[in-house]
Amino acid sequence: MKLAPIVVSLLDTDLYKFNMNQVIFHKHTSLVGEYHFKCRNAGVVFTPEMLEEINAQIDHLCSLRFQKPELDYLRSIRFIKDDYVEFLRLWHPIRDYVTTSLAENGELTVHVNGPLFSAMQFEIYLLEIINEVYFRFSYDYDALLASAKKRLEEKIEAFQDKKYTFKFAEFGCRRRLSREFEGYAIEMLAKETQNLIGTSNVYFAWKFGLTPIGTYAHEYVQMYQGIDWIPLAYTNHYAMEDWYDEYRGDNGTALTDTITTDLFLKDFNRSMVNNYSGVRHDSGDPYAWGEKIIAHYKSYGVDPKTKTLLFSDSLNFDKAQKIYDYFRDRTRVAFGIGTFVANDTFAEPLNIVIKLQYVNGRPVAKLSDAPGKVMCDDEEYQHYLESAVRFRMEREKKDGKR
Repeated sequence: MKLAPIVVSLLDTDLYKFNMNQVIFHKHTSLVGEYHFKCRNAGVVFTPEMLEEINAQIDHLCSLRFQKPELDYLRSIRFIKDDYVEFLRLWHPIRDYVTTSLAENGELTVHVNGPLFSAMQFEIYLLEIINEVYFRFSYDYDALLASAKKRLEEKIEAFQDKKYTFKFAEFGCRRRLSREFEGYAIEMLAKETQNLIGTSNVYFAWKFGLTPIGTYAHEYVQMYQGIDWIPLAYTNHYAMEDWYDEYRGDNGTALTDTITTDLFLKDFNRSMVNNYSGVRHDSGDPYAWGEKIIAHYKSYGVDPKTKTLLFSDSLNFDKAQKIYDYFRDRTRVAFGIGTFVANDTFAEPLNIVIKLQYVNGRPVAKLSDAPGKVMCDDEEYQHYLESAVRFRMEREKKDGKR
C-alpha cells in the first residue's frame, strides 16, 4: 500500500515547536540533541510494510520547504520574530538526522540526532506519520473515519445541548487518526460550537483562521540538563529566565512537571508568578495540582482569578467538565484536548511519544508527577537526577525556604 503524502506543509506541527525553536535559535545554537521514539501500548506490532511506508513519508517530509505564504503567516504571530522567520526560510528537515529500524518482534525504533534547533522539529511530523501509517495499514480506514465522525457529531451535540460548558484548544496532531480527520474535526467544532478557542496545529490555525495555541514542552526544560554549567535541580529557573527574556511576558504559560511540580514551585518565585500568565498541568492528580498552584499564588498575594490553569493530561470532555466545575469560580480554567478529539474511534489509540534523551552527549530525563510518564534511557542518570531534586528539596525545607 502506498499512501499520499501525510505531511504537506511544514506548518503542520504544534505551535510550541516554533516557540521553543526561536529561543534555541537566539540562545543555544550549539546544542546537539538526540530523540527516541517509544510506543507505550503493549503488544503493538509494526510490519516491514509499515516501516517502508514510514521511510517513504519521511523522505517526502524532507523534500518540503516553507513557502512564502506560510512564512508570512508565522510573521503575523505577534511573538514570532522576523530574524527567526528568515532562518526558517533557509531551514528544512534533513533526512540524515533520522534513522529507523524494526525488530523481529515488530518493535519500531526511530532515532533523531542532530543540531537541537533542527532535530527537535522532527517530533510532531514523525508522530503524525507513524500514527497515520499504523492505522491505515492495520484497519479499514473508511470504517475508522466513519466511527470518528459519528463520535465527533455526538460531542458537538453535547456542546450544543450545554452538557459541556468549558472552552478548549485542540491539541491532537501528534496522535491524530489522519490529517484529513484532524482538519475535519477542527472545522466542525469551530463552526458548530462556541467552545473551541484555537488549535495547537499551526497549519489548521492558518487554514481556518483560528488562534494558534501553545508555549513550551518538557524537552525545553530537559535541554538545560545538557548544559554542563547549569545545576540539574535549577533547570526550571534557567528555562523560565530565558523564556521571559525572549518573550517578555507574552506567550507566558509555564509547564510545571518536567522535574516535578514541587521543585518547579521553588523557582516559580514572586517575579515568575508575576511574569507568567499561568501554568500547565500534564501529569498527576489534576485536583491536587490545582489546589497546590492556587495556594502558591495566594502565598505571594496574587489573586488566582487573574491566572490561568491549563489542563492537558489525557483529557476527555467528561473529565474536563468536572475539572472546570471544580475550579471555575476560583481561577481561570483552560484545556488542551488532543487524542479524544483527533483520534477517538472504535480502535484503541496509540500512546506514542518521541522524547529528548541526550543533549551534547549527556543524558537528560523527564521525571514528571506520574511514574508512568518517566522516560530516560540511562537509569543511572535518572537516579542521579532524582537525587539532585531530592537534595535541593530537603535542603531548602531544612533552611525554611518556600
